[in-house]
Formats: sequence, structure tokens, C-alpha cells
Amino acid sequence: MSEGNGTSNPVKRVIRQQVVAMFNDSGRGEAPIVRSRNALLAPTSVAWRVHGDVASMMAGGIASLLLQMLHPGVLAGVWDHSNFRTDMRGRLRRTARFIATTTYADQSEGKAMIRRVRAVHDGVRGHLPDGTEYNANDPTLLAWVHVTETRSFLDGWIRYGEPWMSHADQDQYFAEMASIGGALGAEPLPRTRSEADRLIAGMRPALRADARTAEVARLILHPVATNRLAAVPGRLAGQAGVDLLPRWALAMHGLSSSPLRTPLVRAGTLGVAQALRWAFR
Repeated sequence: MSEGNGTSNPVKRVIRQQVVAMFNDSGRGEAPIVRSRNALLAPTSVAWRVHGDVASMMAGGIASLLLQMLHPGVLAGVWDHSNFRTDMRGRLRRTARFIATTTYADQSEGKAMIRRVRAVHDGVRGHLPDGTEYNANDPTLLAWVHVTETRSFLDGWIRYGEPWMSHADQDQYFAEMASIGGALGAEPLPRTRSEADRLIAGMRPALRADARTAEVARLILHPVATNRLAAVPGRLAGQAGVDLLPRWALAMHGLSSSPLRTPLVRAGTLGVAQALRWAFR
């Protein structure tokens, strides 16, 4: 076999095994999602190429979580009903699995995943510190989660995978993902990039940052790792995620971008992305 074969090259094999272990909980019997031509989103969709890049999706996923936590209702749902303090990696894995299943798996699996998430949301309700009620199935909260994810995933792909991506393809991505957001109950849903920008701008007055926001952000950006080597890609992904945030979100989180560090973060993340693409090629 040639060196390029993923099964014969030991370096490729190790990288693939590490990535598979990162996104699949073997203890729960999880295995990589099998791509189906009968998926909720077509193999020719823009989403298939955006969601297939591990490094840009990790950066985008972290950026989206940091944005989501700025909404008091989303933050309360995570704070009151999640074990994020002890299993932040598990939360990230579940988000990644939802995206992979609804993008690539057979329609029956994608629809079943959506039903499971909606059922979980049924029990996620309570009160904010000021007494305001929140409900995870609130269409507005779901819309905020949806738009922050889609915008962040797309921005991660543009930065590290396809910087020349056309505006038409960007709009097409939002239109495709609206079908998934709609199935979850989100409303309103952006179907173009400009609509996504307007939705985010319209939600900004409702956003807040407090001690709980800072605690969740700390756990997102400084995940517990079993060893120092394992911590390196996690820290780099966190920095790449911060780099994707708009300036106003950086300010709300008390974060900043450095003219000296930013080129290093982008170069390092691009290097990781290229290594992963090589390993899975």
C-alpha cells in the first residue's frame, strides 16, 4: 500500500484514532456517523463541506458557545440543567454529534436525533435570577442558539478552509440550515447571511455577562485534559474560537485580541486543519 493510505500510515492512523475518540464516546457505544445519500441535507449541499472540516468546526463550535452563553435564558438552561462543570467535553461532543447526525446520517437517524433533543428541551425550564421564566423550547432562544452556531461554523470554515467562498454559497448554507433549525422549533430563522447579521444585531440588547457567564467561558476555554499534550489542541481551538468572535462579544467576555498573538493562532490552527485533512484524505 502507498504511504498515503490512511490504514497503512501509522501517523495517519494515530491521528484518526484520536479524533474518533474525541467525538465518539466508546463507553456509550458511539461510532463515527456513516454518511448517507439519503440524509436530511443533500451530499451536494454547502453544509456537507462546511461541517466536514474538524479544525474549523472546533473553532466555530467554541465561538458559538461563547456567544450563546451571553443570552441569560440560554445560560440559565446550561447552568441549571447541565453537568457542564464536570463534563464540558461531553457537551461539546454531543453538539458535534447532533451536527454530524443531522448533516450526514440517514434521514431516519437525523429526525430521531431532533426528536431526542426536543424531548430533552421539554424538561429544561426554570427562572432567571430576576424571576423571569425561561424555557429551552422557546423559539427565540432556539433561534439564538441556531444563528450563533451557523454563523460561527461558517466563519470558521471561511477562515480556515475556503476564504474565497462566494456570497451565494454563504446564503445557501443559511438556507439549508434553516430546515434543521425549523425542525427544532427555532423562530425567526435566517436564510441568508445578511438575515443572520440582522438577527444577531437585534438580539444584542437582551445579552448580558455576569459571574456565571465568566465561569462557563473559563471551562470552555480551559478544558480539563488528561495530559499536557492533550491540552495543546484544546487551548489552540479555544484561542481560534475567541478569534472568531465579534469585537462586541470579546468586550462582553472581557477578552481581547492581540496583534502579535492572532497571526500565531491562525497559523497554528491552519496547520492543525491541514494535518487533519491529510490524515482523513
